[in-house]
Formats: sequence, structure tokens, C-alpha cells
Amino acid sequence: MLKISPLSDLTKKEFEVLFSSYYQELGCEDDTAHLIDEYILPDLLSGLISIDILQDGEIFAGFVIYQTDDIENEWNFKEGWGDIRELYIIPSHRRQGLGKFLLYTAEMKLRESGTAKAYCLPSEESEKFFVACGYVKTEGYNAELDSIVYEKHDLSNKCK
Repeated sequence: MLKISPLSDLTKKEFEVLFSSYYQELGCEDDTAHLIDEYILPDLLSGLISIDILQDGEIFAGFVIYQTDDIENEWNFKEGWGDIRELYIIPSHRRQGLGKFLLYTAEMKLRESGTAKAYCLPSEESEKFFVACGYVKTEGYNAELDSIVYEKHDLSNKCK
């Protein structure tokens, strides 16, 4: 049975494992424990970001990190827009619709909080996924992350 729940003290260790796997897959050499302790968890606890974790039975299969951009947040690229910052599904659970389910849940929560539009800065490998979920490539570019901006103007549209 699938379950999506906000990150909590009970699932913190599983999130750390997932996040570490995600960063390894991206080829990032950053110290993930440091990133989690110094940036991610403080931002979560202050309400700047949200993190949901996906469970498939007893297996922790993925997570999504998202926020509504706000001037109070250091990462404020498109004020008032939802930002799908990170989305990860473990390799053994991909191509089963779990990423779409996780993304749709994040978009639903953004919509419920009053956010009408969202964007993402996908890697080349995940661009097709976001396009299938209604995100459109724009002329926008984020130089800091060397990424093209993809936008979704209607968060009620589900993935194909």
C-alpha cells in the first residue's frame, strides 16, 4: 500500500538514506549529512520548505521537496510560485507512476495553500517526466544551477 506523509522524526533516517542515494545518482560530491543538518531540516522546521516521503509497504521509495517562493526564503526565484525543488524515486520503483503520484500530491498541497503556478529546474534526465506532467520549457534560465526553467500554469492538471 502506498503512503505519502510529511517528513517526521520517525522517518528522518530513511529520508537521509534516500537523499544520499539521490545525490550520489546526480553525481554530487557534497556531504549530504551536512546539507540535511545545516540547510534542509532547519528550512523544514522554519516552514520554508515541505518534504513528503513516499512509502510502498515497508519500503521507503522516494521523496519530494517543495515550497512556495517567498521573499523570506533565501531561495526565492519566482515569488509566489510553487517550486518543486527535488523529487526522487528509488530505481527499483521507477516507471510505476510513483513519481507522478508524489508530484501530484505536492502540487495539490501547493494549490491548497493558495499557490496557483509551479516551476521546476529539472536535470536533463528528468525533463521528459516534467513535460509529461504538464510543465513547459521556458526561455527562463537559472545560472546558479545551470538549468532551464520549466513552468506549470495550472496545478489542477494531472500527469499524463
